[in-house]
Order: sequence, then C-alpha cells, then structure tokens
Amino acid sequence: MSSDLHSLDGRKVLLIMGGGIAAYKSLDLIRRLKERGAFVRCLMTEGAQQFVTPLSAAALSGQPVHTDLFDRNTEAEIGHIQLAREPDIVIVAPATANLLARMAGGFASDLASAVLLATDKPVLLAPAMNPKMWENPATQRNLATLQRDGLHTVGPNNGLMAEAESGNGRMSEPLEIVDAVIGIVKTQGKTERPQLLIGRRIVVTSGPTHEPIDPVRYIANRSSGKQGHAIAKAAAAAGADVTLVTGPVNLPDPAGVTTIHVETADQMLAAVEAALPSDIGVFAAAVADWRTAKAGDQKLKKDGKAIPPLALVENPDILATISKSKAMRPQLVVGFAAETQNVIENAKAKLQRKGCDLIVANDVSLDNGIGVMGGDANRVHLISADGTVSWPTLSKDDVAERLVAHLAAILSTETQ
Repeated sequence: MSSDLHSLDGRKVLLIMGGGIAAYKSLDLIRRLKERGAFVRCLMTEGAQQFVTPLSAAALSGQPVHTDLFDRNTEAEIGHIQLAREPDIVIVAPATANLLARMAGGFASDLASAVLLATDKPVLLAPAMNPKMWENPATQRNLATLQRDGLHTVGPNNGLMAEAESGNGRMSEPLEIVDAVIGIVKTQGKTERPQLLIGRRIVVTSGPTHEPIDPVRYIANRSSGKQGHAIAKAAAAAGADVTLVTGPVNLPDPAGVTTIHVETADQMLAAVEAALPSDIGVFAAAVADWRTAKAGDQKLKKDGKAIPPLALVENPDILATISKSKAMRPQLVVGFAAETQNVIENAKAKLQRKGCDLIVANDVSLDNGIGVMGGDANRVHLISADGTVSWPTLSKDDVAERLVAHLAAILSTETQ
C-alpha cells in the first residue's frame, strides 16, 4: 500500500457515498485521503445517510456535505455542475448495485447521479453489495458498460459480508482505494502510450486457483497475481479491450479492464470460454493441477484415528484446451511456465505439449535471488518456435509493457 503522505498534495477529490453498510469504511477513506494531502468534498445519497451521518463526513472532511439536488443555496449557482467539474477525481464508495444501474442507464434523478452524468473527470468505482447481487447478470452488464465508458474500478474483495454470507462483494479497504486513486491521478497530464493494440481483444488469466477440500480448507499455490494483473493493465493502456479472469488475489482490479473473479479451475475455464473470441489469450494464472475428487460438505475433523483420505483428480488444462480448440482459439496464445529447475528445457517441452505460440518462463525457486512469487520483480525467458529470448530482471510492470509490445509486433507481422 502507498505510504507517501504527500502523494495527493493539492488534489481535489469528490467522494460520493452510496447507501450500503460499507459506507462506514468511507469515513476512514476520507481520513486516508486527507493524510496524503487531498482536499476532500463529500456527497451522500439518501441511502448513505441511513448508515452514516452527514455530520460525521463533514467533521472528517472539514467541508459541508452535499445531499440534495434541489438545495436552494447551492443550486442557485448550479451546484451540481460545480461539483462535477471542480474535482480532479470522483470516487464512488460504496458503489451500490442501484448506483451502478443508474449510472449505466444515464439517470440524473438525484444529486449523485446528476453529478456523475455531468462530470468529465476520472471516476473510480468501489463496488459493495451482496455476493448474489454482484454476480447477477444485470450488475455485470452495468459494470461492463461503465468500464467500456472509461470508468475505473477497484474491487470488490472476497470475504464475509454483513448478512453473514461470504463471497465477492466486500468494498475494497480504504488504503486499496487510495492506491487506486494515486495510480489514476499520476497518469493525468502524461503523454499517452502508443495505442499498439487498439481494436484488439485480449483475455488474460491471473492469480492462483483455490480448490476446496472442505468449507474452510483448499489447495492453492503462492501466486500473487501481480504479473497477470500488470499484463492486463499494460494491454488496456495499449488500447486493447481486455478481459481479466482472476483467481483470489489481494490486488485492486486494473483500471479500464473488465475483471471477472473466480475461485476454481473449472470456474476459470468457463469464464475464459465465455470471454472468447479474442485476438490474444495470455494465460498467466497459476492454475492448481489437481482438486479433490469430492470436497467435504462439512469441515473435516481430527478424531485421533485414521487420517482422512484425500483423493485427487486432475483439473482441466485451460491453456491446452484453448490452444487446441478449433472453434475458440485466439490468433495468438501465450502460456506461462513457472519452473524451479531446468527452466528453459521444461518450457520448451511445455510449448510443444500445450500447442501454444509462446511460453513466458521464469524461475520461481526460493533461491532465485529476486523472489518472484509475491514479489515485484521478474526475470523471464520467451520461448517460441523461433528460439529463446531472455530478458534481464525487470519490474513486473516493465515485463508486462515489454510483453504487450512484443505481442503487438507479432500480430502486426502476421496481419501484413
């Protein structure tokens, strides 16, 4: 998380608080933004005021809180337009299902929706809702519409909800939102990267998968998802229409990317198939090779007797399934090989076995000197039918940008 207490000096932030229990986190978000030098103004929907009071938000922000579209004092000066144009960035936290629907539909029936319709500034959404509401196709359609319109998203996270249900729908933590804000405002005013992939569709997988043993235990690995998420972000910056299918990670969703959260290998394969067709498929996820033949309905208990058997079956091979599919195969298929020995030799064998066009191989052994699993650096080798190219140790963001440029060059050559 960002620790630079001057990273938002002088930035003006409008925080729109939707009506959900997660609104209590938005009070801490105000404090975190101000700690980093931001000027924060708050707007609360009628629903938000059922969970936290305007007085609390005003006390933390040091500014009056806006609640009413038809306020006689502010609207005499066309207040909702001023609110829309004044900030450097608008944050919607919590972004409820209702708010997402109204934004996607272009409604302006209250102050929040009117401001969001009128603003020409970056908008960051921090969704928060019941897992079933989040998974509902209507919500996902609304979110996809807003992302296509250029709005940024962070979260939601997976975890226990207020109503004692568990799943995707928890609003991102305040510091996660702050980091997303910093990332967005840092790009304002900078020269845009070349749009090398404009008009292209890309599907990226990222993170681990969690294969349940029982309701509380699962089979997983040490993948952080940082490299896959960086690739999705770099592809979006290069102009591509990106769908990211990610297993459970502690990372914010990349801005400008349609992100689908899954847990198991079966779910990841289904989500990838639903996201096709695409021009490029980048399969960076560390998918668990095996799952239990039958996950327990209840927690397995130690009884001092025999250790319960753990029968395993193979998970679907997502990379091979897509690479060898005549109907679904992208023009360019990229796999990843995380190896602990004989890195290049094993990657070459994997290239042949999986039927993909390119393997990005790296050494994930504990003594590799850079701590790839969970770290911020990577050292990769690109394995293809044309040979092997080895890159020096780079940040995962730099690896992502170089890889995206490399893939764009391959597509350009193939289409000439």
